[in-house]
Amino acid sequence: MGGRTLRTPTTARILSVVLALLGIQLTWLISPAWACGCGAMVVDPAQRIAVSDEQSVLRWDGRQEQIVMRLTVTGDARNAAWIMPVPHRATVRLGDPAVFDQLARAIAPVHRTRSHFWPRHGDWPFDDRADGAAAAAPRPGAAVGVVGRQRLGPFDVARLTATDPAALDTWLRANGFTLPARLKTALAPYVAEHWEYVAIRLAPDTADTALRGALDPLHLTFAADRAVYPMRLSRLAGTPQSLSLYVLAAHRMEPATAIGGLPPRTVYAGRLTDPGGALGTLAHGTPYLTALTQQFPQPTRISGDHELRRAASDTPVQQVIYDDELDRVAGIPAWLLTVGGLAVLLVAALAVLAVRRARRPVAPPPPVAPPPPLA
Repeated sequence: MGGRTLRTPTTARILSVVLALLGIQLTWLISPAWACGCGAMVVDPAQRIAVSDEQSVLRWDGRQEQIVMRLTVTGDARNAAWIMPVPHRATVRLGDPAVFDQLARAIAPVHRTRSHFWPRHGDWPFDDRADGAAAAAPRPGAAVGVVGRQRLGPFDVARLTATDPAALDTWLRANGFTLPARLKTALAPYVAEHWEYVAIRLAPDTADTALRGALDPLHLTFAADRAVYPMRLSRLAGTPQSLSLYVLAAHRMEPATAIGGLPPRTVYAGRLTDPGGALGTLAHGTPYLTALTQQFPQPTRISGDHELRRAASDTPVQQVIYDDELDRVAGIPAWLLTVGGLAVLLVAALAVLAVRRARRPVAPPPPVAPPPPLA
């Protein structure tokens, strides 16, 4: 055939599968896993990590801001690096995980019973019992200044200042914070605005242990004349992002804009009444709790940081879960009694009509005249 190589359909399909697998592996090598609601996280290209859940509390009293963050991670990475910009110099310590349990209880939806007359799915006779179905149940001076470095649980924390994005990138790489080149560009606006940085390396106590589960919370404190939640670096994420943010302040708070995501949603708003414990300590002086959620289907559209402002009113918001319940009388569905009673009345009425008809006198037939005689 003149040196031409013939490929059978089977051979072509095998080559397509092999090329697809190689493409997937190359994607893993050049695209680190980014997943964090208010900062940038990256791991060794040969490993994977994902933030399956992130919870953050922002407390602002008009002069000082505190952010408590807890990440839940999955994957096979044994270490990871993360950086969070802050508008002023921050102190960092481990937070109390109990505060998140208290917050979850504080914003838990209330259950209310709502009755209905006619049966619905799940009520007899539509309960599917016959077929066995179960019921549904984030300094001026040298290009980079090191304010401090400390070990906090599984975290290696460096607090930095920078006047040059390239110098900051160089310092991070030289000190074991291996971050991608595109982060330098993303940090440029913060450098221009003279923000500072908290660089964090996540590493478990045992060298061969992968990072999994809920990590210890980090508690950051810094001066702030406005409530701001850093979000700009999240535009580096390669997958849709979600934000769950608790805000403690003197009044109900709301984001100034959507910053490129879907409209933020308030799932809870209300004053805390003597919560006690870790939440009571954190909320002292800022008794109004606002819980916000937001989705970012396209992280590249994130245009800035969340600036939070006082809402127009302190109107409370509470999620309500209605437990629908069928109206009953002495345990018997009211609709069944009603329908049954109407049926009994109808039968009785028919019976009365039948009896009355039976007792009505029957008129005798008219007399029959004899036929005329035959001729």
